Amino acid sequence: MGFPKISNRSQQRAADRSERQPWSRRGLLAALGAVPVAGALAGCGGSADASAGADARTGTDEKAGAHAKAGAPPVAGTKAEVKAPTVTVVPADGTRKAGFTSPVEVSVSGGTLTTVLVTGNDGSTLAGTFDEARTKWTSSRNPYSGTEYTVTATPRGGTAQTASFVTRRPSDTFVGRFTPEANSTSGVGMPVSIDFTEAVRDRAAVEKAITVSAEPPVEVVGHWFSDTRLDFRPEEYWAAGTTITLGLRLRDVEGAAGVYGTQSKDVTFRIGRRQVSTVDLAKKTMTVERDGAPRAAYPVSGGDAAHTTWAGIMVISERFEQTRMESSTVGLGDEYDIADVPHAQRLTTSGTFIHGNYWASPSVFGTTNTSHGCVGLHDAKGAADTSVPGYEFYASSMLGDVVVVRNSGERTVEPSNGLNGWNLSWSDWKAGSAL
Repeated sequence: MGFPKISNRSQQRAADRSERQPWSRRGLLAALGAVPVAGALAGCGGSADASAGADARTGTDEKAGAHAKAGAPPVAGTKAEVKAPTVTVVPADGTRKAGFTSPVEVSVSGGTLTTVLVTGNDGSTLAGTFDEARTKWTSSRNPYSGTEYTVTATPRGGTAQTASFVTRRPSDTFVGRFTPEANSTSGVGMPVSIDFTEAVRDRAAVEKAITVSAEPPVEVVGHWFSDTRLDFRPEEYWAAGTTITLGLRLRDVEGAAGVYGTQSKDVTFRIGRRQVSTVDLAKKTMTVERDGAPRAAYPVSGGDAAHTTWAGIMVISERFEQTRMESSTVGLGDEYDIADVPHAQRLTTSGTFIHGNYWASPSVFGTTNTSHGCVGLHDAKGAADTSVPGYEFYASSMLGDVVVVRNSGERTVEPSNGLNGWNLSWSDWKAGSAL
């Protein structure tokens, strides 16, 4: 067998190498075509592979950038722009006549809420609570009417966002005028009596907005005498020295259709010593007890047979050192008109007083009932004589003191005629509450 001719030694060496290495690296990889490129690069893990990956990513980012500049949506595999959370307030920002009968609501989309602050231009703030996801906040009470509010809400990871609105003013309003006066001291029989300037149709809503608390504590219950009057009292007379606080939270409470309260305040007053006076018109006497001990006894004259005096428990509601008494004001025509009745203290709205009397003979007192329904004590014209019973009793009395009339020949006074709710049993009193 012959041999191929080799032109020179170098060609021979090349032929030898060719026989010893029949496959090139490129050829080998081609023959093993089932192995992915990515997998092979991953298996090597060399610097050249990392550089290639970086080049590939750079190319993609550049394409994405060019795509974004063209105004098209981001290409697949790129980062989309993150939207800031959006805060919504109800009532809406800029509302000028917002309602005040619903709570304020703050919600956020695309995030959660960290803080919400709602402040009024009257200095008030609205507290509230978040839902479990902290995507909604609701005020614990309604906003006040006629008030401008600023809402500042901060979403997590975002900046604070603000909104403002103004609530409308109601066209019709009412207030409650209360007795006794703030910071006053009264006797143990003084109820807390409230007269409303408009008829109340939703008694429960109004009564719920009023609280009466006592120290030392005692149960206090309200009783409606009419659509315009609500009184509060405990079961028994107040204890001497009690401090009473009246809380009025009537602002924006709808007492009747479209008629809203305006008050939001606390009033405190005090109960002084305990004085209870008992008038026995069969004996024509009055005994006075102070803190459970006898203090004085006075002869008196009550209503005659044609003008009997109301019986029952009555409370002193007004006091006058001197006042005019005219029969026409109580339905008795022109029977009397006395310009300077001394030491007069009102017991009923209808006109019953316990007062001094200078025009009757001193012998009348303790012996005969001669009045038109009042209880009279001997007194002096001008109200300056300190030695007479009329002066002494007046000087020892205060608003809220109790005067009990017995054996008058008349029925028990209506509880609503004056501050005389003590004539109702406790069960009857409680039945007059709307709560």
